[in-house]
Amino acid sequence: MAAVQNTHRSRPLALVAGAVLVGLVVLAALVSFVWTPHDPLLVEASARLLGPTGDYVLGTDKFGRDLASQLMVGARTTLYVGVVAVGIAAVIGTPLGILAGMSRNWLGEFVMRAGDLVLAFPALLLAIMFGAVYGASTLTAMIAIGIATIPSFARIARSGTLQVMSTEYVLAARASGRSRLFIAGRHVLPNISGLVVVQSSVSFAIAVLSEAALSFLGFGTAPPTPSWGRMLQESQELLAVQPRLALVPGIAIAIAVLGFNLLGDGLRDRFDPKLEVRR
Repeated sequence: MAAVQNTHRSRPLALVAGAVLVGLVVLAALVSFVWTPHDPLLVEASARLLGPTGDYVLGTDKFGRDLASQLMVGARTTLYVGVVAVGIAAVIGTPLGILAGMSRNWLGEFVMRAGDLVLAFPALLLAIMFGAVYGASTLTAMIAIGIATIPSFARIARSGTLQVMSTEYVLAARASGRSRLFIAGRHVLPNISGLVVVQSSVSFAIAVLSEAALSFLGFGTAPPTPSWGRMLQESQELLAVQPRLALVPGIAIAIAVLGFNLLGDGLRDRFDPKLEVRR
């Protein structure tokens, strides 16, 4: 009985912890629209490489820019890329997965094999290819990450669709002559929405890492727009003497990724009835 209580207690804990960490990132991004301690783009040669002070809470970088202000605006960029990339993947991948799950013929197989082909190209490689062809930018990073994530949503949606299509109420709807479009919108989509939400949270964490990696490599957000990945890239030459410059954006990335992963785990436990502990 104690084990059951501990399990039920740990699941909301992951959900709450993830929501708090994600909330901190979202709060920093929202506040940056109306207020930052300093101008994140202002270069002050006299304030180069200052440590944390009353005026500069996290210190300054090698150009004299305020790290706290850059961190807040960088959160905005990170969330923007994640929302658009995950949105692209969900809007395209979920209908494709439902189509593949409801089509037990060549069409469903074609959709899934096309997804396997996309999976052969990692998000970073795809983004680098896009950047080389169309130029490095935030838009390029969003599209590349979104395309690379489509197969994940398609697989999740197809798996959930196959389970829903085998239920008695769907068989009754088919026997009554309901169209496939009606069944997909009335029965399939509402019942797999929990799976899509969980996948969105996990994919958001991957998008945060991908955006940071792309900016670090020079294929993501272009300067002077603040980005956590580029903050890491700019700090690497001073890593031995000023590790703080790398720790600040590194910890921010870790908090965001951990938050979305914990949020995804908590949502999975909440939406997946198979994981419920039977009393």
